[in-house]
Amino acid sequence: MIVSSGTKKPKIHSSAYVAPTAIISGDVTVGADCAVLHGAVIVSEGAPVTLGRETVVMENAVLKGSGGSALAFPLVVGDRCIVGPHSYVVGATIGNGCFIAGGSRISNGAKLEDGKSVPPVTDKGFFEDVFNVEAGKDAAARAAQTYAKFLRKAHAQDKPLDEHRTAAPPRRSGEEPPPTQVAEVDKVVDVMMLELEEMEHRRQEAIKRQKGK
Repeated sequence: MIVSSGTKKPKIHSSAYVAPTAIISGDVTVGADCAVLHGAVIVSEGAPVTLGRETVVMENAVLKGSGGSALAFPLVVGDRCIVGPHSYVVGATIGNGCFIAGGSRISNGAKLEDGKSVPPVTDKGFFEDVFNVEAGKDAAARAAQTYAKFLRKAHAQDKPLDEHRTAAPPRRSGEEPPPTQVAEVDKVVDVMMLELEEMEHRRQEAIKRQKGK
């Protein structure tokens, strides 16, 4: 969902992917080839938010720019970064090629240098095992670039469905039939009475024919 806030509207590059359940509100800039996944919230509350190119914001991450008239903390996330699921990043400056692990919290005024991770990634095989990129100084940046490209392609044909209908499963032999619609009692009684009267009329006619013989 793309939301304006006052006179401020998000600026989203045409090549970026934003999931329909993500929320982007206010003075937010999303760079080229980014991927913002389901449930992510990116909101400007008193200060702008800027995402560089080829950055991935994963499910349910919260990114905010915060501040007021006296003090403002814009949020800047550099190029080729990965912001993990359920992370909370507000009013910080994140350099290029950074990796923010799921569940991390980064608060107002914090600065993360290029290529750094939160928490630090000590496992040299992490990016190779998780993102299939070779270890190295810029492994996080290459992982973000590869992952963003994959996500944009994977979700390119997504279409929101207004309604989902589930067909009733076929009834198996021996199972009780599905409940029928409730009819008005008076109408049912009227029909029964007519049928009984018709049956009685036929019976009387048969008796008369027998006596006539």
